[in-house]
Amino acid sequence: MERKYSPVTQASPLTSIETPDWVKDAIFYQIFPDRFAQSKRVYKPSNLEGWDTPPTHDGYKGGDLLGVVENLDYLQELGINAIYLNPVFQSTANHRYHTHDYFQVDPILGGNPAFKELLEAAHARDIKVIIDGVFNHASRGFYQFNHALENGRHSPYLDWFYYNGFPVNAYDLRHKPNYDAWWSLPALPKFNTDTPAVRDYLWEVGRYWLEFGADGWRLDVPNEINDDEFWRKFRQVVKGVSPDAYICGEIWEDARRWLQGDQFDSVMNYLFTRACLGFFINPTSFNHSSIQQTSYEGHGGLRGMDAAQFGSYIKDLLALYAPAITQAQLNLLGSHDTPRFLTVAGDDIPALKLATLFQMTYPGAPCVYYGDEIGLQGSKDPDCRRSFPWSQAKWNTELLGYFKQAIALRKEHPALRRGEYDTLYGQEGVYIFGRHAANERLITVLNAGNTVLHGLPAFSPDDVAAYLPEGGQYLDLFARPGTNYPIVSDGARLAGFELPPRSGTVLQLAK
Repeated sequence: MERKYSPVTQASPLTSIETPDWVKDAIFYQIFPDRFAQSKRVYKPSNLEGWDTPPTHDGYKGGDLLGVVENLDYLQELGINAIYLNPVFQSTANHRYHTHDYFQVDPILGGNPAFKELLEAAHARDIKVIIDGVFNHASRGFYQFNHALENGRHSPYLDWFYYNGFPVNAYDLRHKPNYDAWWSLPALPKFNTDTPAVRDYLWEVGRYWLEFGADGWRLDVPNEINDDEFWRKFRQVVKGVSPDAYICGEIWEDARRWLQGDQFDSVMNYLFTRACLGFFINPTSFNHSSIQQTSYEGHGGLRGMDAAQFGSYIKDLLALYAPAITQAQLNLLGSHDTPRFLTVAGDDIPALKLATLFQMTYPGAPCVYYGDEIGLQGSKDPDCRRSFPWSQAKWNTELLGYFKQAIALRKEHPALRRGEYDTLYGQEGVYIFGRHAANERLITVLNAGNTVLHGLPAFSPDDVAAYLPEGGQYLDLFARPGTNYPIVSDGARLAGFELPPRSGTVLQLAK
């Protein structure tokens, strides 16, 4: 039976920028469903790859949504309070970006009942769940496309896609597909979003899963639906169900076009990612081969930075969007589309620690890619999508403890989530910034260099009175052995403070 969709009117731009308040306090965890965890409660087909074998482009590991449910304790202990799920809808690809049915969760994941159970279990723990929306393209198995595949020019659904001839050539790889497809990949026919029925269908998908219980959408390649009015209406539909629903677009570059308050709340902040890769990784450890032929090459590339360049870059990035947008940005160090940070860093654990501390003390919502917290490696796709190893013998438990400490620090101090940001110092390998809100002032010190930092450098005159008042006492919130004592300012610098190379900490000005 064909689902019916109600036509909707076009949206008008909003007059002010509003983003969901809960996102300011969110710590996201990105899960690639096929690779995170399996549950025995979900029936599995027989031809699965071994869980601990290297991932392949086409193979399935058999992860499912009830596996996520059964490991919510792990996420909660890590400090996670929001989950971003890669696509969950019915598909014949392990990544599920080839959607067959937008109203059915893939049976290998446990179907709609498993997703409902995940939502209820997560919400019972005050954990939000956002899902991946793939609205630019569908799949060869999508009903309306398959209809044209079977019936050619006689199909009544020809206006759902862009056809350039018949019969439809979807499988003969000796010839290009005779229809528009994402990156000319035959498996990904592009929707014709000028067709009213297609627009209504996709808007209804946006509405349906919010009513089902999801807390928002991450939008796949939304820039390729080059139609601001489509996304304005999508926002209107989503926010009509829940004003607190989160809308995050996958835009790799300057996204101001979509972040004026009338389309998305945020984007995946790959500009932030590139800055972290450029500054925190020791140049002698940088694994250049891991990023060849990846998304980074086509989106501005990567370049090394010293602290002054990093500080200038971050200053520009913070000024790029309205404050409400900046506080809602999804700040990530890597994703399913990039090599893992630790692999790019050549297994430079201090680089990942420094980047994570910066991520957890920077404005916006941090997002941990599953497994980064235990030292999971992975080069370009599909290697960056390895299965999560549930044997703790394979974990870097010291790194996991660091992640927990950094996340707990963010959750404990409102200034790190909602406070103002002040750049205080940036020279060579040392970058220092402050966060303040109400009666709380914190200083994050990042020593990405290879020498000990003796004493906190003098700040600019404008910042000294606020952050280094004479006689001001500081506590080292990342206290290391022998440093859990008050540090006193002389009104210009912290003379008794020391920070080892390739490490960072956060100092709190005592009240």
